[in-house]
Amino acid sequence: MTWNLWWRFGPWQARQKAVLTALRELEPDIVGLQEVWAADGENLAEWLAGELGLHCAWAASPAPERWRARIGDPSVDIGNAVLSRWPVVDRDALPLSAPADLDDGRLALYARIAAPGHEVPFFTTHFTSAVHASAVRCGQAAALAAFVARHRGDTPFPPVVTGDLNAWPDSDEVRLLGGYKTAPAVPGQVLLDAWEYAGPAAPAATWDAANPYVAATHEPSVRIDYIHVGPPGPGGLGRVRAVRRACDGPVDGVWPSDHAAVVADLADRDGA
Repeated sequence: MTWNLWWRFGPWQARQKAVLTALRELEPDIVGLQEVWAADGENLAEWLAGELGLHCAWAASPAPERWRARIGDPSVDIGNAVLSRWPVVDRDALPLSAPADLDDGRLALYARIAAPGHEVPFFTTHFTSAVHASAVRCGQAAALAAFVARHRGDTPFPPVVTGDLNAWPDSDEVRLLGGYKTAPAVPGQVLLDAWEYAGPAAPAATWDAANPYVAATHEPSVRIDYIHVGPPGPGGLGRVRAVRRACDGPVDGVWPSDHAAVVADLADRDGA
C-alpha cells in the first residue's frame, strides 16, 4: 500500500484518527507513507505502528524549513515511513536533489522486510510537486532507480517501489522509472506500474476533485500515487494479482488526507 498523509495540514488531529481507522480496516502487510510528521517526541508513523502492532522505519526530510513555514511551526519534521507486519532488517534513505528554488527536502526510503520465506526490498518516495518540474522529477526518478538497483539484493522477491510521484501516468518521469515505455534509467531494470493490472473502469485518480481538499485547488483529477513492482520472481512470486484505489472517502465525516491510497495484492511465497 502507498498513501500520502498530508503532513499537519488541515484538521490534522481529526485526520490522524481517520488514518488509523482506515489502516485498521484495510490491514495491509506493508505500507509506504509520505508526508509523515514528527514533533515534540511524537512520530505519526511510530504511533500508527504501535496502534496497529506493526514494525516501523522512518526517515526525516533533510530540509523541512519550507514545510514548516507553510504552517508557521518551526518544530515539526516531515518524512517518509514504512510500516510492516514483519521486521525491518535493513534501511537506508536517499535525499532527492532539486534546484534551490524547488528544494524542500524530498527523499526516498528503503526498508528490507523479513517476510516469511523471503525478504522484500521495499521503497517509498515523494517527488517534487511543482507542476512544471517534470525535468526535476526525471532526475529524481533516475536517482531512485539507481537506489533500487543498489538495494535490490539477491532475494527472489521483486523490488516494490511506492510513493507520491506528483506526476501523471504518461509523464516522462513515470515512463523513465518504469523502464518499459522508454529506455530505463538503470539498464535492464524494469518496474511495472501495478495499475496496468487494474480494470479499465476502476476509479484511478488519487488526486481527486471529489475530495474537498483537492477541490479547493481547482486542479484536475489524476493518478499521481503509484506502486511499481519488478518482474515476478520464480513461480510468479510477487506478481500483481489485483490493484485498487482505497481511502477515497470520508471516515466518520473526516477525509483522512488530500490523497487517496493505492493497494496492490502481490503473490505470496508460493506464487499463489
